[in-house]
Order: sequence, then C-alpha cells, then structure tokens
Amino acid sequence: MTRKYFGTDGIRGRANGVITPDLALRVGQATGLAFRRGEHRHRVVIGKDTRLSGYMIENALVAGFTSVGMDVLLLGPMPTPAVAMLTRSMRSDLGVMISASHNAYEDNGIKLFGPDGYKLSDEVESEITRLIDSDLGKQLSASPALGRAKRIESADARYIEFAKRTLPRNLSLEGLRIVVDCANGAGYKVAPEALWELGAEVIAIGVEPDGFNINRDVGSTKPEALSQKVRELRADVGIALDGDADRVLIVDENGQVVDGDQLMGVIARSWQEDGLLSAPGIVATVMSNLGLERYLAGLGLSLARTAVGDRYVLEHMRANGFNLGGEQSGHIILSDYATTGDGLVAALQLLAVVKRKEKPVSEVCHCFEPLPQILKNVRYKQGRPLEEKPVVSAIKAAEQMLGESGRLVIRPSGTEPVIRVMAEGDDRDLVMRAVDEVVEAVAKAAA
Repeated sequence: MTRKYFGTDGIRGRANGVITPDLALRVGQATGLAFRRGEHRHRVVIGKDTRLSGYMIENALVAGFTSVGMDVLLLGPMPTPAVAMLTRSMRSDLGVMISASHNAYEDNGIKLFGPDGYKLSDEVESEITRLIDSDLGKQLSASPALGRAKRIESADARYIEFAKRTLPRNLSLEGLRIVVDCANGAGYKVAPEALWELGAEVIAIGVEPDGFNINRDVGSTKPEALSQKVRELRADVGIALDGDADRVLIVDENGQVVDGDQLMGVIARSWQEDGLLSAPGIVATVMSNLGLERYLAGLGLSLARTAVGDRYVLEHMRANGFNLGGEQSGHIILSDYATTGDGLVAALQLLAVVKRKEKPVSEVCHCFEPLPQILKNVRYKQGRPLEEKPVVSAIKAAEQMLGESGRLVIRPSGTEPVIRVMAEGDDRDLVMRAVDEVVEAVAKAAA
C-alpha cells in the first residue's frame, strides 16, 4: 500500500510546506468522492485545533468538499474525539480534524473519520491517495449540486454533555481542586467547562491560544508548568491535555507526573472490580512498560501489545473484543464511550476512582513500580539505516545483553525522520548501555 500522503495518524507536515491549500483542496475532493454513497445529500463535519494555519486549511477543505457536492458543518476549535463523536451523532458521512496533535504550531495535519466515527482503514486511505493523484476536474459536481457550508454553534455543548454522561449520574467532582492544562489547543473551552459543570473547583492554564502557542511549554508534552501550578495552589490533581485533546497525562497532588501506563492500570483494575471489562485484559503498544504487564498479570489480566499508534491499538481492540486500551503517551481508548483516544473522558474515569476511593491521587495512581526504561531518538536524512549490517549486529547484541528479563524496541517514527530506540529491564545500567550501543550504530549509519 502506498504511503505517499498518509502516515500513522492521517496526513501531517509543515503548514504551507507539506500541508498546502492545494493539497487540502484535493484531499477534500478526493475524500468526498470516496465517501459518495447513495443519492442522499452527503455531509462532512470539520473541526480544528488552534493553529494559525487552521484557517487556511479549513477554507481549502471546504472548497474541496463543496465542489464535489458535500455539505460542510464547521465545528470550530474542537477536540479530535469530539469530531469523531459528532460525526456519528450528526449522521454525517465523514469527519475531519485539522490538527498536528502534539507538534508545534508550524505543523498541521488532516485526520479523517468514517461515518462510524472510526479512523479510516489502510485500504480506504489508499483509495483516497489514488483519487488525489487522479484528474479530479472531471469528477466535480454540476453547479446545482454544489455543497453548502455552515457553522454549528452547539458543538461545544454537545460534546460537554457527552463527556459528562460517561460518569455515573450521581457522581460529583465537588470538593476537588483541579488544575487543567489545555495546551492552548482544541480543548481550551470544553475541558474546563465540563469539569466545572461536574462540581469541581477549576483552575485552567494553557487556555489563551494565539495561533502560535499551541503545545509551547504547556500540555501533556510539557507538564512542568502544570506540576508547578498544582504544587503552588495545593490542588488535588492536574490534568494535561495535548493540542487536540485526544491524549492526557495526570499530575498528582505532589506535582508528580502520571503517565498513560499507570492510568490504564487504574482504569483496568476499577473496571475489573465493577465487571465492566469486556475481555480479561487490555491492549497497549510495544512501548508500554513491563511493570504494567506484570501488574496486570497479578490481577489475572493480559496485556496485548501492538505497533505504536492508537489506530493499531483500536484495531486490535475491535478485532478481539477489548474495551480498554491505549498508549504510554496518554492516548487512552475507552471503546464503550469513544471511537478514538479521548483525554477528557479518560481523565473523568480516573477522577471517578479518586472520588470513590477517597484517597489522594498519588496513592490511587501508583499501581506499579515502572521498570527502568530508556528511550532515545536518532534523526536521519535519508536511506534505511536499520538495514545496515553494523546496525543489525548492534541490535542483536543488545537483545542478547538484555536477555529474557528485558525488552528492546526499535522503530522509525511515523510522523518524522527519526529512529526511536527504547529498552527496558530490571538493571538500569544494562538498559542504558544497550540503548547507547544501538544509538551509536544507527547514528553512524545515518551520517
């Protein structure tokens, strides 16, 4: 299958470099044609995060979709999971999120959802790629059949109500002082409002987007500001979203960061106790800590591992009947409620456990002691450094060094020209040496 445009999470790249108005126009036309099924009036919902380039890409997509006869419903700044939810709720044929997630403002991207709210399969992306490169001018709609575009003013309220309904009806967050960091991104309106409506005392940071400051020193990739604010205000918990609010990290009352592995452990145990797990285990990626796997085994639960990327986690969940999965980075997928990672809904599940147990977040969220895990990135310009003989030899030697009590994971990034080298095991010094030796070999091959 070609990967000319699509990566592991839609189309992503530098705004006005890779993601140009012309490309966005053609993506709108090609995707609209791919989802033209039946004689009904087709429509697409479009959300975006707060990047400056979102205006440019949004308008180009609108032109593309309307030119092939699709009506467009514009949601404005809206979390990725909200776009997926509203695609289904509003009986749309297609959903689009304009975002580069946790990347800096210079990048942007286009994520696509089918009418069921799920990300598209490789086969559908391949068909869209073929259409993008075809002569689209011959497939445009006649003048009377052009689409219309309008803004949906109720989108925020719809999503907030949806998120609140994922909790038990009688559960209140009253008594909790919560600092929420919205990364100056897509969740800057809805996340603080939802938490406040549920009864919490809410202090919001990262809620002043200016087109340039998304993810800049805030959010789940930069939780230091949140940790400081939690300690400063003696808050009970901090919640850090990323730029499109599909991932979340938690900060406990001491300012310590809680990653996605610990969150999955908390939710897995809670759901097991309540009989809510649809299968005796969860799904995570090859990057999740061995400590999580051992903790789950102690509960009689399995950990199925997939390639990195929430789409692969979700595919395995759907194929094998799991309803809980996610990534160490904070993509938590709760398929009883959502068709993709939802940072706010995952945070609410954690807060429900905190309220029920009436214990500090530091106690609730420390499920297991993580094994030493080292991750380093090696940037390369071209070629396939992982296929070079010295690199292959270094990888084999590192695997032997770690033995059966450790793991080595090496993978190219799906969004940038980087090789990620990760190892973990009981002996930190051994793990560090294994990573350094592989990184050195890859760096030489990539030079």
